[in-house]
Amino acid sequence: MKILVTGGTVFVSKFIAEYFSANGHEVYVLNRNTKPQLPSVKLIQCDRKAIDGRLKGLHFDAVIDVTAYTEEDINSLLDNLESFDNYVMISSSAVYPETLALPFKESDTRGANKFWGDYGTNKISAENALIRRVPTAYIIRPPYLYGEYNNVYREAFVFDCAERGATFYLPKDGAMPLQFFHVGDLCRFIEIILAHKPARKIFNVGNPPVTVKEWVEQCYRAAGKAPQFKYVAAGTEQRNYFPFYDYGYVLDVTEQNKLLPELLPIAEGLKRAYDWYKENRDSVKAKDYLQYIQRHFES
Repeated sequence: MKILVTGGTVFVSKFIAEYFSANGHEVYVLNRNTKPQLPSVKLIQCDRKAIDGRLKGLHFDAVIDVTAYTEEDINSLLDNLESFDNYVMISSSAVYPETLALPFKESDTRGANKFWGDYGTNKISAENALIRRVPTAYIIRPPYLYGEYNNVYREAFVFDCAERGATFYLPKDGAMPLQFFHVGDLCRFIEIILAHKPARKIFNVGNPPVTVKEWVEQCYRAAGKAPQFKYVAAGTEQRNYFPFYDYGYVLDVTEQNKLLPELLPIAEGLKRAYDWYKENRDSVKAKDYLQYIQRHFES
């Protein structure tokens, strides 16, 4: 297939572009060319809000839209796409209000989420614009994505703690649920959608949930270590010392499992993530969680 991937230089979009290129597809990426490009793709250099005819004369068998964060993003791309067969948008679980009963279902009412703010409501607007203009488009709502190329300081923070042999400070009792999805499984799911064209158009995706304690234990194990825990009582702002909000949620992935029942085990996914991180530390911008811990918990 001839595939257009928006982005293509950072984490999810980079992994997707590389994955489909490695599997024999002709992959174009649309970005501003401010970061190194994959050697196996064809660059369309522009800002997606100012495409200015750079897609003229091109037909794509599939558009995989990773960087649509607003209604304007959707409209700008669609206004400039001359011809395409399939459209897949990577949305977010942030479209679900935190007040809903768990697990969140695709049919649940979307709305503002106090933890995600404008990011979530803008994603809703982007989804609405796409549904209005391309009723056949697919929308994928992942939880926290992880894996190779992850430039967000989440599992990398835990890897750093593991390598230092540091005591790990867990929020409350460590029982808050989190849900993850490896970027490789995201690619496999997109492949299935493009091959089988299911009638359903919106899918939650994700692994079975884990507690934050279980997730940290798996991260340490990927680095060949075992954690020692201390627990931080409620009242301390969690994001000061831990890479997730004080917000546990779970997506209903029943429909995903019908199409993709076998997922990469999180232990294997985190081992891949750690092996990549060891060779690419400069690609991840660290936050000052460790400094906060040293000042407030260890001084």
